[in-house]
Amino acid sequence: MNVIFIEPSFPHNQREFVRALKAVGANVIGIGERPVEYLDDEVKSWLTEYVQVRSVVHEPSLLKAVQAIQSLVWVDRLEATIEAHIMAAASIREATDIPGTSTETAFLCRDKPAMKEALREAGIPCAQSTRARTPDEARKFARSVGFPLIIKPPAGAGASGTWRVGSSEELESVMQESGLTAGVAVAIEEFIEGHEGFLDTLAINGEVGHEFITHYYPNVLEAMRERWISPQMVATNRLDEPGYDEVRKMARKVNKILNIGTSATHMEWFYGPKGLKFSEIGCRPPGVGQWDVYNAANEFDLYFEWAHALVHGSTHTQPSRRYAAGMIALRPEQDGTISGYSGVDEIEQKYGDCVVAAHLPSPGTATQPVEGGYMANAWMRIRHPDYDTLREILNDVGRTVKVHAS
Repeated sequence: MNVIFIEPSFPHNQREFVRALKAVGANVIGIGERPVEYLDDEVKSWLTEYVQVRSVVHEPSLLKAVQAIQSLVWVDRLEATIEAHIMAAASIREATDIPGTSTETAFLCRDKPAMKEALREAGIPCAQSTRARTPDEARKFARSVGFPLIIKPPAGAGASGTWRVGSSEELESVMQESGLTAGVAVAIEEFIEGHEGFLDTLAINGEVGHEFITHYYPNVLEAMRERWISPQMVATNRLDEPGYDEVRKMARKVNKILNIGTSATHMEWFYGPKGLKFSEIGCRPPGVGQWDVYNAANEFDLYFEWAHALVHGSTHTQPSRRYAAGMIALRPEQDGTISGYSGVDEIEQKYGDCVVAAHLPSPGTATQPVEGGYMANAWMRIRHPDYDTLREILNDVGRTVKVHAS
């Protein structure tokens, strides 16, 4: 099978998808924005060909590159795993008759107002939402639904560019900051109170082959706004407990409604006083290296499973569910440059066998803003057979490890 893969080496974990495709027997053709000299020797060894384009989201350039490849070999699949690349890849598939995620599915998985409208019509419980193109539309929605509200880009990812709005005065300010007053459309929706998590699947011909559930502590919007918090994402190994039945059923319904065929998916959800509510979904893997967390928890290779699903139409190995595993972000005490750490040796002595990965940038490294995300600065990945014990360990790490900056 010949598979075109978009951006084979940036960001860094993209190489894992290429490695896995090669390992399951695919001929992998890379298309990327960087010169071939940028690729390291290992990535080059996994590729049968590499084509540089001006931008992987500039559809005319991408189409020209794909058609040139098709003039030489039959192309069975064209794959992208980065949110910003999904729509362009789907458009090129449609233009070149390559199987995979359709433009309709890609659009519904990226445009939040359209996504929620389609799912509400199919009976999936979602927050009330709309696309506001003018300030008057936003004000009308606010009068109808009430505060608090969430405002974000229609096609954004994570908490990037997201505001919680608690009053009419705040709404007026956010409409300026978001660009709505200048004609930039926004997604505006009811604020849902409750615990936040996500469910990731590897779907094969519309059926769930693998699934994983992760909890946020605290919810993303709070975590991305408060420097003092060391936020956690914790993947459970208790998926068979009855409390997860409802969200697992929801994920399967959402995948079918959106016609997701063979693809990774990343579905965010809330559970609170109003019950279980769908938040959003992407037809791609989660970010922040979360598949590496699942690999550590389950003693298998999810990248290989993804590639096996694409090339052979099936899973290869079942996850062990032996461990719960989590990632904790460690923020510097202030912006500047990292001057050192405290508490790391203590954590290593207490939990060294549980630490599966850590990133502690060297002193002198420039800090990144809190808004940069969970992996912007230091972080640790930890696993333990018992979920509750893992939570206690992660909390201890958050209290003990300090990132000093000056």
